[in-house]
Amino acid sequence: MNVALWIVAGLLAVAYFAGGSGKVLLPKQRIAAFGPSAAWVEDFSAGSVKAIGALEVLAAIGLILPAVLDIAPVFVPLAALGLVLIMIGATITRLRRQEFTLMMVDVVYLALAGFVAWGRFGPYSFGE
Repeated sequence: MNVALWIVAGLLAVAYFAGGSGKVLLPKQRIAAFGPSAAWVEDFSAGSVKAIGALEVLAAIGLILPAVLDIAPVFVPLAALGLVLIMIGATITRLRRQEFTLMMVDVVYLALAGFVAWGRFGPYSFGE
């Protein structure tokens, strides 16, 4: 199970680092041009989109670095919990926009982040 948690955390870290970096570095209009999956940015200010991106980048770093460096590994499940909260917000946004197909992707990410949070807070924490 520990290996599965590492794999899921690694995949989440890559996905959120890439996605969050794009939100931080690209202007809102350029993000919206990516198509229907990025149309949600129209509902938020440019600063909010950048803040979401920064939180995603920080969470991606928090999923891996504390455990690898063995410095405050409690940040791993906290980062995963932060991603759960971000994805709850994303799911609510998709519901409000009636983007049900796209919402399913958000729910999968939410479940994966929840799995890492559960595993690292619970039976497979780094404290043992």
